[in-house]
Amino acid sequence: MLGTIVNTGTIILGCLIGGAAKKVLGEKYNKALFTAMGLGVVGLGLNTVVSNMPDSEYPVLFIASMAIGTLIGTALDLDGRVQRLSERKAGAGAPGEDDGKKKNLGTGIVTASLLFCVGTLSILGPVQSALYGDNTFLFTNAMLDLVTATVFASGYGVGMIFSAGILFAWQGSIYGLTMLIGDFISQEMMTEVSIVGGLMIVGSGLILLDIKDCKTLNMLPSLFVPVIWILISGVF
Repeated sequence: MLGTIVNTGTIILGCLIGGAAKKVLGEKYNKALFTAMGLGVVGLGLNTVVSNMPDSEYPVLFIASMAIGTLIGTALDLDGRVQRLSERKAGAGAPGEDDGKKKNLGTGIVTASLLFCVGTLSILGPVQSALYGDNTFLFTNAMLDLVTATVFASGYGVGMIFSAGILFAWQGSIYGLTMLIGDFISQEMMTEVSIVGGLMIVGSGLILLDIKDCKTLNMLPSLFVPVIWILISGVF
C-alpha cells in the first residue's frame, strides 16, 4: 500500500498548493484556467477512447455500458446527492456566484477523480504493488497527479482534497482484491473500462467548457458494467 499512500499524499499536497494559489488569482484568470482545463480534459478523454477502441473485442459494449450505467446512476440520483453534499461542505453562503462555485466543486471532484483513477498506471499500479511489491507505476502516477491536483485546486479550491480519498478507496480496493484473488484485471477488461472512462472524461471536459452538463456523476456505474460482463463471460 506504500505506493497508494504516496499517490494519495501527492494529491493532498497538490490540492493545498493549488488552493493557496486560487486565493491570489482573479476572476479573469480563473475563467481562463477553466477553459484550459476543459480543453485538456477533452483531449485526454478522446485520446483514451481512440487509443483503446481498436483493441476492443466487444465493439458495442461501451454503448451498452454507458446506457445501463447512466440509467442506474440517474435512478440513484448520484449527481444530485454529490452536489448537495458539496454544497453542505462548502457551507451556507450568499446566492449567485457563490452557489455556482459550490456546485462546481462537485464537478471538479468527479472530473479530477476520473483523471486520477481511470488510467493504466492507477489500475495496474496497485496490482503490481500487491503481487510483486513494485511501486514504480504508482510513484510515477503520483508525480502526474501532483500536477493535475495543483491545477484543479487552483481553479476549484482546496475542497478538491476529497478526490484524494476517492483515489485511495479505488486503488485500495484493487490492491485488496489482488491480494485475495490474484491478478483479476485482464488486458481485455482494461481496454473496455478505459473506453467507458474516456467517454466520461470527455463529458467532464464539456462541462468545464460550459458546452453541455453531461452529469457524469450519474454515469459512474457505467465503469462497472464492462467489468461484470467480462467476469461473467469468463465463467461461461
